[in-house]
Amino acid sequence: MSKTNLATLNALRTLFGVRAAGRLFKRSRGRASHILEEARASYGGGWDAIRAVHALMEQAFLETPVSEVIDGPSRAAPFLQARLAGLGYEVFAVLFLDAQHRLIAWEELFRGTLTQTSVYPREVVRRALACNCAAVILAHNHPSALGQPSRADQILTRELQSALKLIDVQVLDHIIVAGNNTTSMAQLGLL
Repeated sequence: MSKTNLATLNALRTLFGVRAAGRLFKRSRGRASHILEEARASYGGGWDAIRAVHALMEQAFLETPVSEVIDGPSRAAPFLQARLAGLGYEVFAVLFLDAQHRLIAWEELFRGTLTQTSVYPREVVRRALACNCAAVILAHNHPSALGQPSRADQILTRELQSALKLIDVQVLDHIIVAGNNTTSMAQLGLL
């Protein structure tokens, strides 16, 4: 069991007891968004406890060890879902990675409205240089819960790829978080 899953399970044990935590964790397969759904279904009105679980899981993800490699959608998706799922506004964020694709930093760079966010490639490049990263995973959420990349998402991704390529930073993926689902533009062949 990873350190993140262990931290999540321990947080659930503290809030719900050992038995209930084990059931929640097992039914959700350790995925943050599924744990929230299971907790909501099982404990209905216990919103304070559910919010506390969410905050603890987010903290566990923030404490992802530098040695942990985040090189693709299977590793990045749970990390991003914990931060972007359920927001009522669009957020554009970046995972900055070293040459071995270990996490250097996670930053929410732009925040928008329900349907759009303005993203400035110059600022993304500036932050990439400041982090001295070798690769990035771009991410944003769709509050509408529709996970398919729009034409604007595809154009933005190409612009960011071009800008970051000038400073030798590789774009590994652009992941869209839509509710409990994620869409990898790399897996769709759009990178």
